[in-house]
Amino acid sequence: MNSLKFYGKRDIRYESSPKPTIQEKDDVIVKVKAAGICGSDISRYLKLGPYVKGMVYGHEFTGEIVELGSDVNAFKIGDRVAGCPALYCGTCNSCKKSEFARCENLSVIGSTYPGAYAEYVKLPAENYIKLPNEVDDDTAALIEPSAVVVHALYKTSLQPGADVAVMGSGNIGLLAIQWAKIFGARKVFAIDIDDKKLEIAKSIGADEVINPKKGATHEQLLQLTANQGVDVAIESAGSPATSAEVFSLCKKGGSVVFLGIPYGDVKINRFYFEKIVRNELKVYGSWNAISAPFPGKEWQTTIQFMASKQIDVKPLITHRLPLQAGAEIFEQIAKKEGFIGKVILYPEKDGNIT
Repeated sequence: MNSLKFYGKRDIRYESSPKPTIQEKDDVIVKVKAAGICGSDISRYLKLGPYVKGMVYGHEFTGEIVELGSDVNAFKIGDRVAGCPALYCGTCNSCKKSEFARCENLSVIGSTYPGAYAEYVKLPAENYIKLPNEVDDDTAALIEPSAVVVHALYKTSLQPGADVAVMGSGNIGLLAIQWAKIFGARKVFAIDIDDKKLEIAKSIGADEVINPKKGATHEQLLQLTANQGVDVAIESAGSPATSAEVFSLCKKGGSVVFLGIPYGDVKINRFYFEKIVRNELKVYGSWNAISAPFPGKEWQTTIQFMASKQIDVKPLITHRLPLQAGAEIFEQIAKKEGFIGKVILYPEKDGNIT
C-alpha cells in the first residue's frame, strides 16, 4: 500500500508499505479516507525526528472498516469510524486506576506502531467510534485534536459566564475558542502574532483578538477586561515565551491550562511567576485525549457537537491534498511558504483536491 514514512528530521518519503493484516481477535483494519497533519507531527519533523526510523507516520484520521477480527461484534464491514490513535499498556499503576492519559507506556500510532498516513491502518476495536452521517470525512479527521481540547477543558472550572483567553490561534487554539463558547464562555479573547490566524479566530467565535506585536499581551487584555483578566487562560501556542506569559492573563483565583508543548526550556521571570502565587492561580497540565471508559467521553462529546455543527472545522482547513503530496507540504510548512492552516491528506485520491 502507499504510505508516508518518517526517516529523520525533514525526511518524509512517499513509499510502499505492507498492508496491515488481522493478527489479534480484536483487530480492526480501516481504509483511510482522510488524515490530518497535527502540530506535533510538524514539531517532530522539524526538531526531533522519528521514534522509529522509517515508521509510517500520522495519527489523526477517519475511514471505513474493511476487515474485522473474529471477536469483533460491535462493528461491521463498511462502517464509517473515527480512530483514537492512543495505545495504553493496561498494566501500569495509572492504567489500573483507569487514568489512561497518564499511562507510563502510552504510545500513539505513527510513533512506534504504523500510522495513518497510509491507505490502511490497524487498531484494536475499542479504539474506534462509529460516525453519524452528519459528520463528513474532513470533519471526522479532526475529531482527535478536538477531543484533546475537550480533555483539557474538563479539567478546569470553566462555567457559563466566564471569560476565556486562548494563547495561540493554531488549529488547537481555534478549536479551543469554539469549545470555550460551548462550555458557556461569555467572552473569548484570541491571542496570536499572525493577523490571518486572528481573522479566522474572529470568524469562528472569538469576541476580541490580541496581537502581541502591538503591545504587551497582558496590558492589552487588561484594557479589554476592565483590569480584571480572565477566568481561564488556555496555552495552546506551545512556545517558551507564551508558556510564561500566560500566567499574566488570569484574574485572581483563575485557572491556566496547558495544551501546547514548547519543546524548549521555559524561563519564567519574576513578574509572571508571582502571578501564580499572588493571584492563587490553579495550573493544569493536559495530555492526550483519553479517559475512562476508553477512549473517553471527549470523543462522544466531540462527535455530538460536530454533528450539530456547533464545532465547525471547515474554516481551519486550508489545504486538501493527495497523500503523495505529503512530503512536499511538510517541507512547505517547514519553510513557511505561504499561509498553511490545517492540512488534510487523502490516500485514495490523486491530483488537486477542492
